[in-house]
Amino acid sequence: MISRGQTVALTRCGAYDRDILLPCLDKVLRATAVPECRSLRVLLKPNLLTGRKGNLPCTEAAFILAVARWFLDQGARVSLGDSPAFGSASGILAQLGILEKLRSLGVRVTDFRTVREIVLPSGVRAGIAAEALGCDLLVNMPRVKAHAQMRMTMALKNCFGCLVGMRKPWWHMRHGGDPHLFARLLTELPGILPDQIVLVDGITAMHTTGPIGGEPFPLRLVGAGRDPVAVDTALLAVIGVDPRAVPLWQICHQQGLVATELAALHFPLRHPHELRVTGFVAPEQLNPVRFNLFRFMKNTLKRILLRNSS
Repeated sequence: MISRGQTVALTRCGAYDRDILLPCLDKVLRATAVPECRSLRVLLKPNLLTGRKGNLPCTEAAFILAVARWFLDQGARVSLGDSPAFGSASGILAQLGILEKLRSLGVRVTDFRTVREIVLPSGVRAGIAAEALGCDLLVNMPRVKAHAQMRMTMALKNCFGCLVGMRKPWWHMRHGGDPHLFARLLTELPGILPDQIVLVDGITAMHTTGPIGGEPFPLRLVGAGRDPVAVDTALLAVIGVDPRAVPLWQICHQQGLVATELAALHFPLRHPHELRVTGFVAPEQLNPVRFNLFRFMKNTLKRILLRNSS
């Protein structure tokens, strides 16, 4: 029997137009056996990295709105949150032009400032957003992006945004000297989070570098799954990036996770080989995971100033 975690639903989607996108979202969500949503507390967790470089570093604004509408239509109580590198979730949503649209729909926007300390299986303490831990269903909404430190950032890496505030750059400083350890800690995060649905914004991806400063790539797909590792495995097959070169996937594979085996996954709609693209470029050389001290202090000051102005 195929477990729900081994199912990944993929379909073509060529535009962010609401009339095109909503049917695609409905298709992949129903193929993934999304739970009954009426009265569920659903938290949308997009990737809100920065609003100062246009839409590309973030989950697309139109994608966020469409997902919010879908879950509201199912009777869910929908909130949205993230802990961006700079500024706040509400500030970035305002820059993307959708903060008031979300609020008018009845979506509660939270800036992930209430912290619960959780001990990971490795013994490392993680300050996780209380809103992320307290929801009934976490909707993980990454955009497919290349990444200068981790080669690719997709569903698994997007869980990192559940750490609150300066805890993310501090992890880079504290644990980044050992890239293997840093990657392993990131792979432990999904296990402490609530029931999860991944919804992938793969309509326009970012390639060449990232998570900021890359180039748009017309990937033209959306996907859904219950296991972020399985979703990432499928997406790596679509874009043609060797998974063994992706640190997060490699750690999961070394742990023997079945979700890293493409042949073990179930694809009720389109198989990754049917959606395979050429021309997607991932970084060849990876930058150090640990931030240098000057950059860490500069970014800390920048975060404080932006938070105080928000």
